[in-house]
Amino acid sequence: SSNLSSSSWIARSPARNPLSFRTMQARVTLLDGSMFTCTVEKRARGLQLFEKVCEHINLYLSTRPSVYCVPWNFSFNVKFYPPDPAQLSEDITRYFLCLQLRQDIVSGRLPCSFATHTILGSYTVQSENGREDHRAAQNLQVVHRTYFFLNGMTPAEAEMHFLENVKKLSMYGVDLHHAKVKTLHFKYLAILQDSEGVAIMLGVCNSGLLVYRDRLRINRFSWPKILKISYKRNNFYIKIRPGEFEQFESTIGFKLFNHRAAKRLWKVCVEHHSFFRLLSPEETPKKFLTLGSKFRYSGRTQIQSRRASAQISRPAPHFPRCISKRSMLSRSLDGGTREFCISYVSQSANRVNMGY
Repeated sequence: SSNLSSSSWIARSPARNPLSFRTMQARVTLLDGSMFTCTVEKRARGLQLFEKVCEHINLYLSTRPSVYCVPWNFSFNVKFYPPDPAQLSEDITRYFLCLQLRQDIVSGRLPCSFATHTILGSYTVQSENGREDHRAAQNLQVVHRTYFFLNGMTPAEAEMHFLENVKKLSMYGVDLHHAKVKTLHFKYLAILQDSEGVAIMLGVCNSGLLVYRDRLRINRFSWPKILKISYKRNNFYIKIRPGEFEQFESTIGFKLFNHRAAKRLWKVCVEHHSFFRLLSPEETPKKFLTLGSKFRYSGRTQIQSRRASAQISRPAPHFPRCISKRSMLSRSLDGGTREFCISYVSQSANRVNMGY
C-alpha cells in the first residue's frame, strides 16, 4: 500500500523543466512607461537583454549598454546625449530621445524656465497628435503669451523642433554628482578661495567636466585640457594641462560621499571621454599585473555610431507614439515648482486654461 501510494504520487507530480533553474523573467521599463518582459539566462550578459529590448521596440542597435538595476528589474534609458540631435538618422531614435528628455524635465534633472517649458509642451502635444488627427489639432491651443498654432506639423517635425530647443538648455546632457572641494588652485577655482569643503556639483557632459555652485556654473574643464582623471578612496582628482605661460601641471581634488561615488564619477568620465573624443575605444589591458583599474569603455564611439547609422538600409520603421500625461510637474531654474497643465479647449470658445 505504501509503495503504491508513493508511485502514484510520483506519477501525478509534474515534471520540472530543467531550464527553469537557469532562466529568469526580466522586466524592463521602457521610455514610454510600458513594461517589457522577457526570459533570459541568469548568466547572460547585459548585451543580450539589450538586444532583445531593441528588437522589441524596433530600434537600431548602435552602442553597447551599461546595466544598472535592481535584480531583474531594468530601465531602458539614454546614456549619451547627442550634441546635435538632428544628426540622428531615424525618426524612431529621435522619438525615444524626446521621451527621455521629457522624463528629465518632469523629474527636475533638466531644469528650464516656465516659458521654455510651455514651448516644449506645445511641441510635445503636437507630436502626440500630428496632422493625422485633424479634429484634435483644431481643438488644441497652447499658450505662451500668444497662441501657438502648430496645425499641419507632422510628429517628426514637432519632435525635431522639440530637440532643437532642448539642446540649448544649459543642463542638457549633464550627469551631475554631489561633491566637495578638497584642494584648490587659484587660477581655476578662485571663486572658492578659503572655502575648502564647500558643497558643489560636478557635471560630466560631451565637452568635459563642469563645476557648479548654488545652481551656477563656476568653471569648465574641457576634455583637451584634462590630462588625467583618477580616484582614491572617496577622492576624485583631475590633472590639468599647463597653460601657455605655465611650466607645471595642476591637480585639483574633490571629495565625494564614499568610495563607490568616486569610482562611479570616474567611470562616467571615462565613458564620456571615450565616446565623444576617441575614434575607437581603448583595449582592456590583458596583462595580469597592471596598475590601476582595468575598466575601459567597450562600446562604439560617437564616430563609429555615426558611420554605422549612415549604413542603415532598412525602410523607415512605423511606430506608435504614446500619449503623455497632461499634467506635468517641472522644476524651474529659480528652484520653484510649477504645475503646467495643457488643456484641450474648443476653438469656438477661443480660450486656454493654464494652471500653475
